[in-house]
Amino acid sequence: MRKRKYLFPREGVLELNYQAGRKLGVNVYVIDGGDEFALIDIGYLDAVDEIIDLLRALDFKLSQCKLLIATHADADHVQGLARAKEVFKAKVAAHPLAQAPLETGDEIMTFARIDAQDIRLPMPPCKVDVLLEDGDVIEVGDKRLTVWHTPGHTQGQLAFKMGRLLFVGDNVYKDGGVGVIDAHHGSSIPDFIRSLKRIAADDAEYLLPSHGPAFRHDKKLLKKTIDRLTGYLTLADFGTCAERWPLLEEWERDVIAGNMPDFR
Repeated sequence: MRKRKYLFPREGVLELNYQAGRKLGVNVYVIDGGDEFALIDIGYLDAVDEIIDLLRALDFKLSQCKLLIATHADADHVQGLARAKEVFKAKVAAHPLAQAPLETGDEIMTFARIDAQDIRLPMPPCKVDVLLEDGDVIEVGDKRLTVWHTPGHTQGQLAFKMGRLLFVGDNVYKDGGVGVIDAHHGSSIPDFIRSLKRIAADDAEYLLPSHGPAFRHDKKLLKKTIDRLTGYLTLADFGTCAERWPLLEEWERDVIAGNMPDFR
């Protein structure tokens, strides 16, 4: 049996990339509730069997997996969900807005298929058994997680509050980066800003993202990220995700007024 390397021992939280000592892909968090456990995200299909072997080596009984939780329906988080559900015999939980992409195996909405980048991944459909809404409480043994709906990156993005910990999914990373913003993906910059403001205002001590290391809650970092995204609302960088483009409005006024550019 391998020794468990808890990321947060008091809360019973493991992260399986750290546990494995190498990169498995997306962060896979184990919530150890004592007599049962839950997984937050499972990652790519080709990592699932290794995750299963690792959990067995850590003396987790697969039959005690209460929930397989999807932070959202992106392929790098959920491609292996159907396989994991088959092996664990556990229920799958996600936000209602993530249900359709998961259950239909929608390659576009899950980013499993991006033709321009020659990305083509199989996306096995997976039935969602438990729909998670904002304010719901997930009980895993002696642990309790409060569900937050934090749209922006995707419409169905979830975060989870657990005492001093906040699992933030793809909302924000340690470097101030955020999950991909893409209109075809259902991204919304105004929603993203609202979600980040909610995270910034929270009293959590640590933020646990879906990619990269966990980090101390840093209000200055969050403000910098929020300010950057606020700037995106009036820039062309993100196309139809922007609310308006002042530069084009100014140009149109000049065209109508007959004002030519002054290059002197």
